[in-house]
Amino acid sequence: MTGRLHVQNLPLARLVPSLKIVSPLVQSPNLSPRQPVSAIRLVQGEYQLQPLFWGLTPPWLKVLDHAPHCARAETLSSKAMFHEAFQARRCVIPVNGFYIWKVSPRSKQPYMVTQVSRAPLLLGALWCRYHTTLTAFTDSTALISVPANACLAPLSDRLPVVIPEHALTTWLDPESPIDAVNALLMPAPLELLGAFPVSKHVNNPAYQSAACAHPIGPMLQWSISQEP
Repeated sequence: MTGRLHVQNLPLARLVPSLKIVSPLVQSPNLSPRQPVSAIRLVQGEYQLQPLFWGLTPPWLKVLDHAPHCARAETLSSKAMFHEAFQARRCVIPVNGFYIWKVSPRSKQPYMVTQVSRAPLLLGALWCRYHTTLTAFTDSTALISVPANACLAPLSDRLPVVIPEHALTTWLDPESPIDAVNALLMPAPLELLGAFPVSKHVNNPAYQSAACAHPIGPMLQWSISQEP
C-alpha cells in the first residue's frame, strides 16, 4: 500500500473547473504521512481545496503515531474508526501519482504509479474533525485502499482507490446512496494505470528532489495482448 504521494503543478482548474481554492495546493515530490495534504471536499454545495493532516485522528485517539494513513475498503463499514466518516465525510486527494514498493528478498524497489496518460488522479479518502477548543479544530484524512488490479498486482497487493472525474459528486456528496458510493470502491481499470521504477532515494522521506519522479526503467502497463 502506498505511503508516499507525488503532488506538483496540478492543473486544478481543468481537473475540477468549479473548484474554490481555500488554501494553496500543498506540493511535494515525495509527500509522506503525518504531513498536511490538499484534499477536495464538498462544502455547502461547492468543491473546496483545503489542507488536511494525513493520518486519521478521531477525538479519542491517544497516540498520534497510531493515526492510520490508509483504510481498507473492506473494513470501512465494520471498523468504528472509519464507519461514520465513510458514511458522511468523504474527500478526494488530487495527485500526479503515488509510490509503491516491490518487495524482493534483498531489497524494496520503489515504483511511481500514474495514469498511463500522465493525467492527474483523484484518490478516494475519508476525513474526520477533532475539536481542540469550541472554535478550533484539526481535520485529518486517510486514503482508502482496494485490491490492486491484475496489471499492478505483481508490485503491490493493494492500491489507493481512484475516483473517476465523472463520479466526483457521487463520491463527495454525503447524501449519495451508500450503494452508489460502494460501487466506486473497485480496482482501477486495467488500462488506466501504469508504474515505472524510480530511484531508491525516494525511500527517504526527506528526499524532496524533482528527480523522485524520474523513471529509471520502462513503464509497466496493460496491453491488448494480455487480454484473456
